[in-house]
Amino acid sequence: MRFRKRCSALTLIFISFAAIFQQTAAVAELVSVHYAEGLFHGFLVLRSLEGSILATGDVTQVADGIKVTNELVFHFKDGSRHQETTVFSQRRTFRLLNYRLIQKGPAFKQPMDLSLNNSTGETTVRYTDEGKEKTITERKKLPDDVANGLVTVLLNDIDPKMPKTTVSILATTPKPRLVKLVITPEGEDSFSIAGSTHKATRYVIKVDIGGLGGVIAPVIGKQPPDTRVWMMGGKAPSFLKSEGPLFDGGPIWRIELASPVWPKSDVDQKR
Repeated sequence: MRFRKRCSALTLIFISFAAIFQQTAAVAELVSVHYAEGLFHGFLVLRSLEGSILATGDVTQVADGIKVTNELVFHFKDGSRHQETTVFSQRRTFRLLNYRLIQKGPAFKQPMDLSLNNSTGETTVRYTDEGKEKTITERKKLPDDVANGLVTVLLNDIDPKMPKTTVSILATTPKPRLVKLVITPEGEDSFSIAGSTHKATRYVIKVDIGGLGGVIAPVIGKQPPDTRVWMMGGKAPSFLKSEGPLFDGGPIWRIELASPVWPKSDVDQKR
């Protein structure tokens, strides 16, 4: 099965760092469409860095002309749920249309429901604070390169020879704020499939605080950790894995592709 990426949930790794961020002056870039998105259904697994399985994921994508809808759900062993729906267009460049993120359960420090309409700029954040449900609704002009739910889609189309790509993210803490992500190729790593060796490009994704905040943040311990994403290049680029936090102050988790495991049948046992 051709499962080209798309762990859109990776974008969520950067969603909740905005409390210490200011919008930076870095120039944002629209990413051109080189590989049109299409139909797929794939599976992911979320682990601790020690290898313990914390959640299983199911991701589907459907294309209707230039409009694409991507949905990912992680089901945690403790009953928590992470659900992310991204609708975007792919006419010459990738552009976000609508986005929704739901995080519920004990795995998340603050339960949240974020919805974003890029055409109107309306953003609604529903969250729970000290047992009370609260809502923030704002309307603001969003940049063309806002990339909630699109980071791994873009990584399939970014030239690995590009020294740096900058995109915008609407983050919540819970107040919505625009921040910048800087995506840089960091090197290559080897991996194997059934004994066959392949190469993956390793990208590092940094939150660029900028200004005085960028100078002070590392000193006071508030600089968010970098996230790393491994992509396979070639004629059909594909997401392989990522390592980074899924929410503000969260642990570093690993997201990887998962393959079906079949139970032993009577026929197999007789062979």
